[in-house]
Amino acid sequence: MEKLHQTGAVPHPKTPSSITQQVPLKDKNWFNTGGAAEFFAQPTNAQEFQDALHFAHAQQLPITLIGHGANALISDEGITGLVINPSLKELRISPYDDHHLSVHAGAGVSMHDLIVYCLQNDLTGLEEFSGIPGSVGGSVYINLHYFEFLLAHFLVTAQIINRHSGDVLEVDAAWFNFGYNYSSLHDGNHYLVSATFKLKKATYLETAYAQGRRAEIMRHRFKRYPNRGTCGSFFRNFLDHEVTLMSGGKKMIYVAYYLDKIGVKGQLRVGDAIVSYQHANMLVNQGAATTHDIVTLARTMQELVRDQFGIIPQPECRLLGFPEYPLL
Repeated sequence: MEKLHQTGAVPHPKTPSSITQQVPLKDKNWFNTGGAAEFFAQPTNAQEFQDALHFAHAQQLPITLIGHGANALISDEGITGLVINPSLKELRISPYDDHHLSVHAGAGVSMHDLIVYCLQNDLTGLEEFSGIPGSVGGSVYINLHYFEFLLAHFLVTAQIINRHSGDVLEVDAAWFNFGYNYSSLHDGNHYLVSATFKLKKATYLETAYAQGRRAEIMRHRFKRYPNRGTCGSFFRNFLDHEVTLMSGGKKMIYVAYYLDKIGVKGQLRVGDAIVSYQHANMLVNQGAATTHDIVTLARTMQELVRDQFGIIPQPECRLLGFPEYPLL
């Protein structure tokens, strides 16, 4: 593990110009709900990231990191402390080996932009994640996945910043201890600054095929899932030990199975929050829903599954800014 940037003295607790106050977050998440950030920073490089962390420590503020808000539900009361929204947008290509190149991407780059950039430069692999919203930072955080493809298959190195010291470190893929919907970033002690991916150098024909595959993946996703006003799958799948129902000799761990059985798809709603008609595990803001509406809808779904099956779905969506846990 290589230390790249070392912190200096902690600055005076005066609010730096790069940090703003009472910034609305409603337009910074896919649910389009939630209150304001008490303090807000959008660092564009490692130094600005360090400065934001120094400010938070000097002011003894809690820190919340949000990417593109594609997997977050923010409290109607907003978020106390400092909200950091990484806006590191660097993209560059470097040699790797005879058959691959490495692509370095800042944490604030959208996966959409990264995939387009790669295909424009005849690099393939990441098109498997086409149509999934989010930033590089958020995607590494959850080890983005689609069918058998995991982002961990492509990541080789990354830069992370220590939440407490502000030191920027170079780490390899093993550091992340990747799992399903999991990386070591979940411990909250480090944040992603940038990631480097190993991608295949493609021929013109291979790139054309990858672009066609990307178009088909996106067509399939948009037909099957809602693509606005939602965080995607709201509840995670169950773990083996949490369920007893068997199907085909295996534990039925898929939460959508239970949600389909209780008949909520396209029917259950609270205000302008509704369970999608396309997928029973996706909650949608149809325009004027509040976070309270979405929480009430999610709790009702939990209660219905509990009453019928004796198990309680737990959220995959990140719940931010709530003084108390709002679900069962």
